[in-house]
Amino acid sequence: MKITAVIMAGGRGERFWPKSRNASPKQFLSLTKDGETMIQKTVKRLLPIVETDDIYIVTNAAYKELVFEQLPAVPRENVLLEPCARNTAPCIAFAAAVISRKYEDAIMLVLPSDHLIGYEDIYINTLKKAVRAAEKGKRLVTIGITPEYPETGYGYINFGEEKGDVYAVERFVEKPDLATAKEYLASGRYLWNSGMFVWKISSVMHNIKEFMPDIYEGAVHIGQAFGTPDFTDVLVKEFTAFRSESIDFGIMEKASHIYTIPGSFGWDDVGSWLAVERINETDNDNNFIDGDVITVDAQRTTVCGGKRLIAAVGTRDIIIVDTDDVLLVCSKNNTQDVKKVIAQLKEQNRNEFV
Repeated sequence: MKITAVIMAGGRGERFWPKSRNASPKQFLSLTKDGETMIQKTVKRLLPIVETDDIYIVTNAAYKELVFEQLPAVPRENVLLEPCARNTAPCIAFAAAVISRKYEDAIMLVLPSDHLIGYEDIYINTLKKAVRAAEKGKRLVTIGITPEYPETGYGYINFGEEKGDVYAVERFVEKPDLATAKEYLASGRYLWNSGMFVWKISSVMHNIKEFMPDIYEGAVHIGQAFGTPDFTDVLVKEFTAFRSESIDFGIMEKASHIYTIPGSFGWDDVGSWLAVERINETDNDNNFIDGDVITVDAQRTTVCGGKRLIAAVGTRDIIIVDTDDVLLVCSKNNTQDVKKVIAQLKEQNRNEFV
């Protein structure tokens, strides 16, 4: 079957503030020294398995020009613009309805735009396995990540019986506390939920129709209008009426024929500034330094500089991020609290910094 890819690129990336802003969220930033942005890397690594003409980007309408600028090879009609944020289920239904206008049926890879992969050959081989599995019947396949430690920041997939290259999914579980995460790791029956899915368009639309009929009807209307003069009006009317719903809750936790494939390909969801030291080389003192920076007795310090000289003296477990208008200094123990700064800025109507 034809293989298509849908890259979800509408997120805000608030935990990467102040680099990630409303006008330039995380997926459009480069967090590695090679200069490639997250979304550029996502598209590039798919090229061994998906033709560029069959790659679709679903993003917020405000990011249209960023996508055009960073991904000039992707056909402009493949850039699907959401008029508002409605989570992953409406995003996927929108894309499936549009792609079904081009192909009667096809395999659909659904991937986040802001993850990094360390071993791309293994990643492609894992996707190929998932494609073969998804071609059989009405299977919905998700790629889980073999856990390396008891992570409390991810949801998990509990898997059961092996069926060829795939495992039947018993249940999806929310982010656990540390003791539960240790139990999951010790059992060997849990994977991290990566948010990557593979299925036939007919399979996912069948389940959307069954479990979210309102979203199904709206998506069908959008698909029927695609390529016509009425498309924008229909899209705005139908999409804004959708409820905000994740594909995990809307379908994956309810449907039958759910399978998973374990993946070990150096996956990193790049969830916060802590990821920078994981995905880049550090010096002998475990510092990551980018920009015009002088360090004196600094250890385990991440510095992402801007135009100014930065001096880090005696710092330990600190993150420093400098932009033209904001300086962030954050303990590594508090990276999740960066979002609280954004909340305060919004309360103070200081939206120029958000």
